[in-house]
Amino acid sequence: MSEVADRTPDGDANVIDTEYEIGQHNIQPKIGRFGMDIHNPVFAISAGGIILLVFYTLALPEQAAAFFGWLRPTLTSNFDWFFLVAGNIFVILTLALIVSPLGRIRLGGTEAKPDYSYTGWFSMLFAAGMGIGLMFYGVSEPISHFSSSVADGAGSPDSWAPLAGAAGDPAEAHRLGMAATIFHWGLHPWAIYAVVALSLALFSYNKGLPLSIRSIFYPIFGERVWGWTGHAIDTLAVFATLFGLATSLGIGAEQAIAGLNFLFDTPVTDTSKVVLISAITVLALVSVVAGLEAGVKRLSEINMVLAVLLLGFVIIVGPTLAIATGFFANLLAYVEYLPALSNPFGRSDANFSQGWTSFYWAWWISWSPFVGMFIARVSRGRTVREFLFCVLIIPSVVSVLWMTAFGGTALSLLQAGHQEIADAGLELKLFTMLGQLPLHSITSFIGIVLVIVFFVTSSDSGSLVIDTITAGGKVDAPVPQRVFWATFEGMVAVALLLGGGLGALQAASVSTGLPFAVVLLLGCVSLVKGLMSEPRS
Repeated sequence: MSEVADRTPDGDANVIDTEYEIGQHNIQPKIGRFGMDIHNPVFAISAGGIILLVFYTLALPEQAAAFFGWLRPTLTSNFDWFFLVAGNIFVILTLALIVSPLGRIRLGGTEAKPDYSYTGWFSMLFAAGMGIGLMFYGVSEPISHFSSSVADGAGSPDSWAPLAGAAGDPAEAHRLGMAATIFHWGLHPWAIYAVVALSLALFSYNKGLPLSIRSIFYPIFGERVWGWTGHAIDTLAVFATLFGLATSLGIGAEQAIAGLNFLFDTPVTDTSKVVLISAITVLALVSVVAGLEAGVKRLSEINMVLAVLLLGFVIIVGPTLAIATGFFANLLAYVEYLPALSNPFGRSDANFSQGWTSFYWAWWISWSPFVGMFIARVSRGRTVREFLFCVLIIPSVVSVLWMTAFGGTALSLLQAGHQEIADAGLELKLFTMLGQLPLHSITSFIGIVLVIVFFVTSSDSGSLVIDTITAGGKVDAPVPQRVFWATFEGMVAVALLLGGGLGALQAASVSTGLPFAVVLLLGCVSLVKGLMSEPRS
């Protein structure tokens, strides 16, 4: 897709008349043989800030670990209500748009045609949005919520059970544990992604503005979005994207190393994690150079095939009937518990709402510039209704199926006496569960490959998005810039792992997710204004 084509609507669309041209603030320095095309000052501030963070974390690891250890619980305990309110607003808005007349608006103009088939499009949506997380938490989260809910101390101030749990009632603890898990992986995260993606697609493809976060806010700030107001928005988006992505890369590294140790007894050390992140970053660089069509799209489709094979295997050799009936039972439990789980005020389950939900919402929000822009890049030609249904409803249903198959199988094995699944570390629970099923060496190896390829696609598409933002909305900036950001993503993940482990990664996500949540809420107002002015196909 060329830059001109990206900004030229096909058919009727309400293009915004602005004197701003893509790249008018850009500078084109040369480093050796390589030319650059970077937005000034977004690139300089973003890159400089990240370099300082990496230096601080590696130079003072103990101090950094203490700081990040304080930061995450402080933010989630004081702003849990705000994250929950924001998440609810995103869900209500996206569901309302699906059923409203605004759903007939076509992204790219009334005559625009989709750039990708449903198969390729959905593969990229899902691989970018949730891959590593579903692998890491698909077994560990249902087990964790069930164990805390059924425990004798469920409901006490120290308990991590959702909604005071169901002490001594395994059947209800099962329902509650699955409902809480689906709550974190269902409508709310995909609504966050959908708001950002739809806003970017609308203001780029229909309004003719640069594919950058600042463009979303033109109806509110007008021409000021091309000045320091927009610089601040885009810079915050870069930080949020990088830290949200680094969290996922760190989680992926933890799980891949644990899987390699489980299968091949490889050592689990900081050095091995650094080596793994470095190796996968190199693979991501190869994908970056290959480009969107040959790189991310092809890897995403490979991942979808492997994920479907692994999911099908678990359904067939696991408790098939329980999974089939559990899908509908879990969906019903999710709907039943959704109002209480999404309630932002008067919660008695502080550990759950702050330690689980608040972190998740901050993580999804910090990921939203990355996932949203990537989804926007590949979604031209879809109607708003089609877009939201495929970005919100279908992935939520797939998440329910995934959690039911993996989490339900793990819970069945646990209740049959396989306590080792509950006793394993979070990063090992998937492999411990697969170890109780036939062909566990093969399926565990496929699981490791899935984590690694999800890792590569996330790094590749993340560098694509950050590069677009720091190139002033250009979608065809020089490849060396994307190589630069892919390299830095790996460096940030390594630095934060060494300077505080997963806690540091999670703290970084929350710290950028909080201010960006404010930005997204303002963006909802701008999105509605933009849609109201569009012709409907």
